[in-house]
Amino acid sequence: MKRIIIICEGETEQAFCKTTLAPYLIAKDVYIDTPLIKSSRGGIVKWSKLKDQIERHLKEDSTAIATTLVDYYGLYSKYEFPNWDSAEAEPDKCKRMTIIEEGMKAQIDDDMSYRFIPYVQLHEFEGLLFNEESLFFENIPNDDIVDKAYLNETFHNFDNPELINCGKETSPSHRLQRIIKGYNKIVYGDIIAEAIGMERLLNKSPRFKMWVEKLSSI
Repeated sequence: MKRIIIICEGETEQAFCKTTLAPYLIAKDVYIDTPLIKSSRGGIVKWSKLKDQIERHLKEDSTAIATTLVDYYGLYSKYEFPNWDSAEAEPDKCKRMTIIEEGMKAQIDDDMSYRFIPYVQLHEFEGLLFNEESLFFENIPNDDIVDKAYLNETFHNFDNPELINCGKETSPSHRLQRIIKGYNKIVYGDIIAEAIGMERLLNKSPRFKMWVEKLSSI
């Protein structure tokens, strides 16, 4: 069985990996560990600190693959991710992520970089949860869905949930806070992701699908 270390930005991503992604990959003979970003105990950090953690994991297990699950939302120039300026100049957001990921891989030690699969989620993990509108009503108490019109508007405006934007009030997590009363990102993220299931997640989110396919084919 292959081992993949998924360095998670936060507890929401970690819970998703454990509950939803892990069973899917185990069926493909892939086992995952899901540490948080250590220097922050969850939360984005400067690239240099994340790079150190990636290389440390790769050195500790010479057979393991390492990858990242971090959000583009909240990632700014101050975090000094590689290729940042050239990525920001690219209007196509998907290509922008690829430019950053290529820079991340290029900065890992040559002896280990072939075991590193960089991944930056466009725009935010919570975007994946906007997969099928009916699942909100099937899995969340009706009284807790306090802005049904905004929920419907979000689904109407975005066929690809990964394109739900980076605005401070309109990012996926902020939308969920507006839609669901008492929204808890870890609890509701886990509930909704598990209800969606991997197959529907992969069908609706092309960049996420490419990442999972890379992990599955190790």
